[in-house]
Amino acid sequence: MSTHAKRERLLLADLLEAAGPDAPTLCEGWLTRDLAAHVVLRERRPDAAGGMMVPALRNRLERVQSEYVSKPYEELVQLIRTGPPKMSPYGIKQLDELANTVEFYVHAEDVRRAQLAWTPRELDRVFADTLWSRVEKGGRLLGRKSPVGLVLRRPDGRTVVAHRGTPVVTVTGEPGELVLFVFGRQDATDVQLEGEKDAVARLRGAKLGM
Repeated sequence: MSTHAKRERLLLADLLEAAGPDAPTLCEGWLTRDLAAHVVLRERRPDAAGGMMVPALRNRLERVQSEYVSKPYEELVQLIRTGPPKMSPYGIKQLDELANTVEFYVHAEDVRRAQLAWTPRELDRVFADTLWSRVEKGGRLLGRKSPVGLVLRRPDGRTVVAHRGTPVVTVTGEPGELVLFVFGRQDATDVQLEGEKDAVARLRGAKLGM
């Protein structure tokens, strides 16, 4: 049975393949080859992936990332498509779904929305609700760097307070758009922002996310 993570994995691989190795992405400073290398490293080199969170491991992360970037692009895309190696914890369906659903969704949109004339994806209700549950659980962590109070709101009125403070900016959009917003892709989202003009500008320029 396919899962959200598996579906987003295959979509990401297809998008990377179609874009080629030198296309832009929404990840600052990264072309598609850099993004592909990051995804493969995260799944296959936990000894280096820790550098994404632990400053002491940053040099190791950068070295291994460079090694993967130098690999043939087609090989990287195929490693993403075929999934984690045997004995990887990501091979456990529940953990894969927990750790990779949002990861792959965001990175797929990093490729899609760096192109001209992108349009928001229409997500099925179950997937949209899954993404919303991640906003509910992780919104405060992802919104902790907001320079203003931050409220995330679905069109049906359900809300999450991602950061307490004043003045407050309310960001309204579909769950997928809100996920991208709090992951720092503010300028590539289809959302409405309500609040003081200066507060809205500060929020749009903030470095949100992990």
